[in-house]
Amino acid sequence: MRGMNTSDNKVRNIRAKDPFDILIFEKGLRIKNILIDKDLDLIAVILNNGKILESTISSYPRLKGATIEQLNKWNLINNGVGISWDELDEDLSVKGFIKTAALNEMLDHLQSPINKKRAAV
Repeated sequence: MRGMNTSDNKVRNIRAKDPFDILIFEKGLRIKNILIDKDLDLIAVILNNGKILESTISSYPRLKGATIEQLNKWNLINNGVGISWDELDEDLSVKGFIKTAALNEMLDHLQSPINKKRAAV
C-alpha cells in the first residue's frame, strides 16, 4: 500500500482573479436590501456601499409571473451574496446583478448617438 500524499488535500487561500469575485469575496460587497415595484417592472438592489443596481422583474421568468406578495417574500443568502425566493425557487446573486447592470450600461452607451462636439474635427 502506497503512502498517501496529503499536501494536495490542504485548503489553500487563493486570491480571486475575477474582478467581480474580488469585489464580493475580498472587499465584502453585499446586497443590503432590495425594493420591488411590480407596476414599474423594477427590482432595485441596494448594496452595502450605497450603490443601487436596477433590473427588470420580467428578466427573470420565475419572478415575472409572481404576485407582489410572492415577490416580497425574499431572503438574503450567504450574508448578502445573493437573494432567494424559496416559494418561487429562484436565487439571484450580487455578481449576476453587477454583470447585468454593467452590460446594460454599456449597451446604452453604445446605442446612444455620438456627442456632436466630440465628432466635430
